[in-house]
Amino acid sequence: MTSQTSTAPLAGRVAVVTGASSGIGEATAEHLASLGAKVAVLARREERLAELVSRIAENGGTALAIAADVTDVQAVRAAADRVKSDLGGADLLFNNAGVMLPAPIEELAVDQWQHQIDLNVTGLMNVIGAFVPQLVQAAAERGVGDLINTSSIAAQSLFPNFAVYAATKAYVTHLSRHLRVELGPKNVRVSAIEPGIVGTELQDHVTDPGALDWLSGAKETMEWLTAEDIAHTIGFIASQPARVNFQQVTIMPTGQPS
Repeated sequence: MTSQTSTAPLAGRVAVVTGASSGIGEATAEHLASLGAKVAVLARREERLAELVSRIAENGGTALAIAADVTDVQAVRAAADRVKSDLGGADLLFNNAGVMLPAPIEELAVDQWQHQIDLNVTGLMNVIGAFVPQLVQAAAERGVGDLINTSSIAAQSLFPNFAVYAATKAYVTHLSRHLRVELGPKNVRVSAIEPGIVGTELQDHVTDPGALDWLSGAKETMEWLTAEDIAHTIGFIASQPARVNFQQVTIMPTGQPS
């Protein structure tokens, strides 16, 4: 295994973060870099990635920006090739790109259904398909690899008008459990992170009035989690000894009941 220190527990590791141009992905990329990992950041917004890489470099870290849409399988495979050639291959993947578009099912918002499925399920699988070979190889050589997928408390709890989003996140959680069975014997740890409400751009894409009212009310009645809260959780998971695998982590605002 790569030598680690208490100040840089991820020294020598190579992390890939999708959905890295804002929110949880952006915060996690910065945090993993601060823990010593080299970080490849993937998202569609090239300018935002460039700013992120500059900030990481200013703070003494190493980062590589790759503009790619995770729903484009060829672009994701090309990104994986670039991580392999430039950074030596990933041993930590934070599969985080996603979108939330709640609406009553009777509105038949078919385009929104498809967008959520394309990004939250198909995009997730594109990234897994591209990077799992690198994780397996790294784990064989260095003793540990990490695949961490962003799910949601919606995978467990019931929220009116969130049916399609919640179903995509239930897919993420259940898939993660199955992949852990396959990859655990190869020293690749698999984790699903299930946050409650986190203040990110995710809410900015919501168009349903009922969901917007609910989110607005929730913001007044409780303090939401921050992207940095999730970032620190990811860093904690990845910094554990190789024998320790947090299979599923539910992280909630203290004031959110379910």
